[in-house]
Order: sequence, then structure tokens, then C-alpha cells
Amino acid sequence: MALVRYEPWNLLDKFQEELNRLGQYDPFKRESDGDNSNIVTSSWRPAVDIREETDRFVILADLPGVDPKDIEVTMEQGILTIKGERSSEKEETHEGYKRVERVRGSFYRRFSLPDTADAEHIEAHGKNGVLEIVLPKLEKVQPRKISVKG
Repeated sequence: MALVRYEPWNLLDKFQEELNRLGQYDPFKRESDGDNSNIVTSSWRPAVDIREETDRFVILADLPGVDPKDIEVTMEQGILTIKGERSSEKEETHEGYKRVERVRGSFYRRFSLPDTADAEHIEAHGKNGVLEIVLPKLEKVQPRKISVKG
């Protein structure tokens, strides 16, 4: 006969993990849990892909319905911040019914940049609901020989 450990809070923990995976705000989240970019002021959290290439880092953020002029990208003390707001309304009228869908909300994401990222030459482009941020890598600094005087 095998003993099975009973954990009464396990089901709630799994439910909380699922909510977090869906991007919902977790009021019980500790600071050390990783990405803290879904702060209270965010009403939605866009999906983001980050990849490293040989000479640059590329961040792709899915921002459907967001006009590029409504996106603010800032860089301060090694932290890249993406924030903005979306607001769209779609209205459909057919015989016998009318449907109006509204999507509104602000977003806020923050990313710590590696020391190898060149903060002075960051570029951002928005097209077809995708924001692309390119962070070039710094030129490799060659070691310098220091002479010892006697």
C-alpha cells in the first residue's frame, strides 16, 4: 500500500497558476516570482516573444487594435518599458439584430536588459498589430593590457 500526501490547497494553487498563465492579475504574487509587468494599472497583458540573435536582441509584442502612435517605449537604467492603450469598437448590423463589440484597456510591460544591449541605438516599429523592438548588442570591448611600473 502506498502513502499519498494530501495537500488541501493544491487545487487552489493549480487554479491560481492557470489564472497567472492566462495573464490575470495575481494580488498574492510575491516580488521574487519573476515578471512583475502586469501591475494594477494594466487591464491586459500583451504576449511577448524575445529572441537573441548574434548581433541583436529582438522583442515582438502582440498589440492587436493598438495604433503605433499610442505606444510608448522607454529605456531607463537598464529597464525597457512598453506601455500604451487600445480602444476599438466594431459594430455589426444584420437583419433582426445588432452587435457592438468594444475593446479597451491599457497595458504595461517591463523588461530588464542584459549588459550587452546597446541602449543608445534601440529601434521600435509597429506594423499589423505587432510591435518589434530591436536592441543591438554592444561591440565587444577588447581587453586592454596595463603595464606595471616598477
